[in-house]
Order: sequence, then C-alpha cells, then structure tokens
Amino acid sequence: MSARLGLWYCVLGTAFGWVLSRSGAADYGFIQRMFLFQSFQLYGILGSGALTLGLGLVVLKRVGRTLSGAPIAIRPKAVNTGNWVGGALFGIGWSITGMCPGPIIVNLGEGKVYAVFALLGVLAGTWAVGWLRPWLAGWLGLGEWGSQPTTGSVTVPRGSTRRAATRGG
Repeated sequence: MSARLGLWYCVLGTAFGWVLSRSGAADYGFIQRMFLFQSFQLYGILGSGALTLGLGLVVLKRVGRTLSGAPIAIRPKAVNTGNWVGGALFGIGWSITGMCPGPIIVNLGEGKVYAVFALLGVLAGTWAVGWLRPWLAGWLGLGEWGSQPTTGSVTVPRGSTRRAATRGG
C-alpha cells in the first residue's frame, strides 16, 4: 500500500469515526434506546448507510475498477447457517455492549475505558471462532479455509500488482 493511499484511509476512517461520535451512534445510551425501540434515529442512520452502500455497489459494478485501476469482480455471498448464527451473536453482543467494532474504536478515542472490555470481547470471540472453526465448519456449513471465496468481496486477479482482498487470494 502506498503512503498516499494509507493517508487517504486514515482520513476516511477519522471522518467516519467523527460522524459516529457526533451522530450519537457510538453512545451506549443512544444504542440501548434503539434496541428498546424508544428512539428510531439510529435506524435512520443505519438505513442511510445501507442506501449509500447499495448505490456504491451499483457504481462499482458499472465502473468495474478500483480507484487504483485494478479490475474488480463482485460475487454474491453464499448463505449458510453460519450467517444466521454469526448475525445473531453479533446482534446480541452489540445490544449488550452498545458497541460494534467501529464504535469500539470511537469510544476508545473518546477515552471511555469500558470500551477496552468490549474490544477484548471482540478479540476473544474472533480467536474462539478461529480455534473452533474445524468443528463449526461442518455444523454451520462454512466450507474450508482458503477455499475459493463465494463472498461479496472485491477480488483482484492473481496477475495484478495488488494483493487479493479475499482470504486465500
């Protein structure tokens, strides 16, 4: 990755964190009110993000290249039991802690010490899934590590100067 591209990522990440912080999307009470159906503002924020993502994907499919010029292919993601189980676990963790990965970093940046425990939970859960994957793969229909991805990830052909953005690429 070039230094200029890395700087661009830092600028975008900082802007995203600022928006999360200013909108209240990283505030524990705000998120709890959403899950208790006492406030619907965060649903609007999430909906506008989904709309932006959808429009962005339409543009990416039409353009067919990344900003650096590398060709892209966007493939549909295979649905399996692991999607449902993982989504449920993510939602439970989000509702209990009031944070998903982005807001964890925002809360750490705001000096909220309790975010350290949420980060440790994310890291422990990620480690546990990796450790349990051989058992989970058959039970949840996940497929093998390094198998040809069927995700919606952006992939770059092997002959390209850029590394593939998917596992095993």
